[in-house]
Amino acid sequence: MELMIDFITSLDGYAAAEGWPGWWGLEGPEYLGWLGEDAENQAALLMGANTYRSLRPYVGDSMDDTPKFVFSQTLTEPLEWRNTTLVRDDAATAVRELKRTSDRPLSTIGSLSLARSLMSAGLVDHFRVVVFPVITGKTGRERIYDGYPDVALELTESRVFDNGTHLLDYRPRLLDAPLPPGPGSA
Repeated sequence: MELMIDFITSLDGYAAAEGWPGWWGLEGPEYLGWLGEDAENQAALLMGANTYRSLRPYVGDSMDDTPKFVFSQTLTEPLEWRNTTLVRDDAATAVRELKRTSDRPLSTIGSLSLARSLMSAGLVDHFRVVVFPVITGKTGRERIYDGYPDVALELTESRVFDNGTHLLDYRPRLLDAPLPPGPGSA
């Protein structure tokens, strides 16, 4: 089964910003409609302990039927959220097995360090980012791409939503070295 890393970000690559509302206050009806349709695809969600703790009270029971895998050494069972499995094993090893045995696609939700480790392990089939048209250089928190390996991205889908929000879906390819200059480069 395929694994997708799925992020929302400001244009300058932050996952959140101090004092700003969720989605930077720029979620429009078209984007929210797409988000609802996308949720119907019912991917199993992969997350770390911090995302679990912050997301659970925010979404309540609305995701009870969605399979969730929480990677943590600090949480203890039983987890409060229904249909949630606590995974203490190495994330790359566990996700490699989930990709082999899962009957549904897999997707990260938040969890920057988990996503980074899965990308570094070469396990990611899709890298999807929704870019909100805001720069939060002064208030931005949680830079997404720090510590990532070098990755070439092949665009497979793009879409512009209301309020100028962009969806970009890529197929990633880990690089051993920077790409050579292309034709016409100086």
